[in-house]
Amino acid sequence: MSADGIAPNIKKRPHHNRDELCKSRPSYRQGKKLTAVKVYTINDESQHLIIRGVPALNLQRELKNLCMRYGEVKLLHTIANYSQDEEAFTEVFHVLYARIQSARFAKQMIDDKNFFGGILHVCYAPELESLSETRQKLTQRENDVLKRIRKQSNQNVAKVTSSSSVASRAPT
Repeated sequence: MSADGIAPNIKKRPHHNRDELCKSRPSYRQGKKLTAVKVYTINDESQHLIIRGVPALNLQRELKNLCMRYGEVKLLHTIANYSQDEEAFTEVFHVLYARIQSARFAKQMIDDKNFFGGILHVCYAPELESLSETRQKLTQRENDVLKRIRKQSNQNVAKVTSSSSVASRAPT
């Protein structure tokens, strides 16, 4: 990153594009507004977010305040020369959250939000992760899955124990 807070050499990738809205969903599955259907794996998610569509009005401080509502922001800077087909008079920002859970929540809350007259588009940028960040993300996911498995098995044991004690008290 340069001294003026501008990140060099971050290029637009295909997964940064907004997906088409799903129009073939059955009416009982459709919410109040049309949404794109996209599935994310742990490899697609990241602490790194790219926020597009920010009006070019020197709004870095306001954007940082918005992002900080959803978790600790380690880094926020403008991306220079991101793409030739970006909307005129808008900027693109790179945001790095301290925790992946914060980035997930921020993406969910900020995407398609009106921000000073511009509609924001937020996407994950896993290509910006270091090897240690990827390792940490996968380890965290493994721990979360193991925790859920233990919790589920403890609940199943409690159900079996309570049903067997009820059965033993039943008159024969």
